[in-house]
Amino acid sequence: MARSVGSQTWQFDRVFLAGEAAAVGPKEGEGPLRDDFDGIFPTPHAGQPNWEKAEQTFLQYAFDQALEKAGKRKKDVGLFVAGDLMNQITTSTFVARSLAIPYLGVFSACATIGEALAVAALAVDSETETLVAAGTASHNATAERQYRYPTEYGAQKTDTAPCTVSGGGVALLARDSAGGPGRVRLTFATLGKVIDLGAKDPTDMAAAMAPAAADTLAAHFSDLNRRPSDYDLIVTGDLGFHGMPVLREWFGRYGYDLGDRYADCGALIYSPTQPEVFNGGSGSACCAVVTFGHLVRRLRRGELRRVLVAATGALHSTVSAQQGETIPTICHAVVLERED
Repeated sequence: MARSVGSQTWQFDRVFLAGEAAAVGPKEGEGPLRDDFDGIFPTPHAGQPNWEKAEQTFLQYAFDQALEKAGKRKKDVGLFVAGDLMNQITTSTFVARSLAIPYLGVFSACATIGEALAVAALAVDSETETLVAAGTASHNATAERQYRYPTEYGAQKTDTAPCTVSGGGVALLARDSAGGPGRVRLTFATLGKVIDLGAKDPTDMAAAMAPAAADTLAAHFSDLNRRPSDYDLIVTGDLGFHGMPVLREWFGRYGYDLGDRYADCGALIYSPTQPEVFNGGSGSACCAVVTFGHLVRRLRRGELRRVLVAATGALHSTVSAQQGETIPTICHAVVLERED
């Protein structure tokens, strides 16, 4: 049964990934992880009349594929936990409308998948539900519409600016797996605190989020009495190419060295040579599609045994930014382990 460990961590006894899937747009499909995604849409429109419906299509596709992999039907899912970057998390809500199953909408910006997985795992391990779906989605054009300059303005972006990932990711969590090799468990979730050290630049959110990532990772290692060397890989959500060295510097202040075991989903999903990816991937889908598409595959194949995924998020809004507010940030981490 789920229980608290230390100050910020939950431990789960029997929570398995029964099925997971990642769907992405064309730019993500051109990146180095192209072979790990369940679906690559050839255009960012995804056959829909607007960007918001395209984002919903990514999430719905990922849900359907995860369900198929698990050998389950929609009626078997007792709860859908999801969120996204849109106002009133409309992407997740509108998909939940079509699913007609109980739904909890959650929001931690780009760290939403960490929160969704923690809540879903708690429901499963407490035996409240037997099968729970956790998911999120984002779209480059919907994020540009809501958070950044309209492309028509022709505003130039800096190298520290993120490129929002177009995609959707869903994982189905269950008390039991189908058995056999390559079973993956979710064993721990470390919940983050809101950290705000005064950063105000929305074009450099990695610098704002790195302290939150360092704080959650330090809490995780303290709660479990572990070191970075206890993991095959430690992955942050979307700090990107420029944000990774910032995290190393901040984490060093806690007395830890990430060494060569550290990667970032935003730096993994795109090649630095791809046009207009800037600092790398961001958005709530970034951590989800890399985790469910790439990392879990590596766990199932036995290339990795234990992975710590620390989803990162900036909790500002368009209104708070216009009012001159600073950028609050958060990081939620989960542990995924292979069990033979």
